[in-house]
Amino acid sequence: MTTDTTAPDSTAPDSTAVTRRGSSLPARWKITAWIMLTTLLLLVVVLVTARNLLLRDVDVRANDDIVQEADEFRTFAAEGVDPTTTRPFVSVERLLEVYLARQSPSLGEVMIGVVGNDVVGQPRGDVPDALMQDPGLVRSSIDSAQPAGVVETVSGQMRWGRVDVDDVAGTGGTLFVAVFTKSGRDLVGRTMQTMALVGIVGLSLTAGVAYLVAGRILAPVRTVRTVAAEIGETDLTARVPVHGRDDIADLAETFNAMLDRLESAYTTQRQFVDDAGHELRTPITIVRGHLELMSDDPDERRKTLALVDSELGRMGRIVSDLLMLAKAEQPDFVVRKTVDVAQLVLDIESKVQTIGDRQWLLMEVAEGTCSLDAERVTQAMVQMAANAVGHTAVGSRIRLGSRFDGDGDGRVLSLWITDDGPGVRPEDAPLIFERFQRGSPADRTTPQQRSGAGLGLAIVRAIADAHGGSAWVRSVHGEGATFGLDLPSPGHTVITEQQYDDTATKEIS
Repeated sequence: MTTDTTAPDSTAPDSTAVTRRGSSLPARWKITAWIMLTTLLLLVVVLVTARNLLLRDVDVRANDDIVQEADEFRTFAAEGVDPTTTRPFVSVERLLEVYLARQSPSLGEVMIGVVGNDVVGQPRGDVPDALMQDPGLVRSSIDSAQPAGVVETVSGQMRWGRVDVDDVAGTGGTLFVAVFTKSGRDLVGRTMQTMALVGIVGLSLTAGVAYLVAGRILAPVRTVRTVAAEIGETDLTARVPVHGRDDIADLAETFNAMLDRLESAYTTQRQFVDDAGHELRTPITIVRGHLELMSDDPDERRKTLALVDSELGRMGRIVSDLLMLAKAEQPDFVVRKTVDVAQLVLDIESKVQTIGDRQWLLMEVAEGTCSLDAERVTQAMVQMAANAVGHTAVGSRIRLGSRFDGDGDGRVLSLWITDDGPGVRPEDAPLIFERFQRGSPADRTTPQQRSGAGLGLAIVRAIADAHGGSAWVRSVHGEGATFGLDLPSPGHTVITEQQYDDTATKEIS
């Protein structure tokens, strides 16, 4: 990954000047407002529905009272007897008087007996102002062609019904029953007021609970915002604490994973820049110094240009190695395929023989298949072979081979190269695979090794890490060294060891 050092375009729009659209209301208040609005609508629907049902119940009960009184009067007229004579009633007037005397009208109910144009006795029940101020109201209802009806009066709605009866003499009379629903409707109104007050109190409590709950739900989001604000250009270590297993926890984990990727990319980028600056500074200084001091003498100019060309070549190799290490951080650095390990080792053996004039001995070959990136593994083996050539003299023996260790899911493919060079000092072994580590100067035998950038073994370790394996070195100083790769290779183990030199030893240490 590289850093974009291009200067900003002066014509590009300033992102800070872009007007953000939408509401500036905090999310906590938005959630609370939507809960309140939903609850308010539900409360209104409940109140309206309850009021309509209660009013309907008032009208139904009024109708039921009228029907009940009419049925009771018909039964009394058919079966009742005059208490003074113990005989059936002989007049409608007496029938109405006895019946009305025995009634106890409910609230808002009025019963009146009418014979001709005269009212029999006193009306039963509390007579509303409407009947007292408008006596013709009863007469108009009695004279109506309908046996029942509804009339709006100054005392509220009046529901009425009548029962006509005749005596033996042919004299007719009427029982008039009226129910004023104003008291029932007033009770419904008071009930609705009480429900509305309770609803307002409940709405206030809902608002408080919604505000608190929204705050708790959005707390991780605020934490994410705080962490994002704390992240600086050089500090990407801040992380969001994860609590629970809900969607908010998933958001926090996703945000932390994004920060991990950003930190890894930034670290790789910074390391690449630091490494490039560290390694390229010396050859650039050498080239600049020789060019500044270059004279007009043809021989000196030729030597200077040869040195410059050598340094530029070394710079090119350093940049290529650094780019390789930077790419090793990418997920597509290794492309796995099923590979015949025996054929891979034979191909590697044929390639490394061209690196240097050494006795190349193939000691053992593991037969079987393995899922790996053959190109990257070959690159790592060539790097280790070049390292072995750099630490050995012409004609020295360099041995290489492969084997499967373990079985099942724990099986490992081990690839190794052994040289007869000076080996690795104990103090250098822990750092040998780090970048720009070249080992002790006394152990470098060839000019190529002395001028190396110390990135070859770092590339080997990067390839091993990308495969989920490891790079290792075993050495006793002064007795040579063995460098190798251990790559995971789950599966059944089939090993065939082949001797390619009768005088060669197969013991690698």
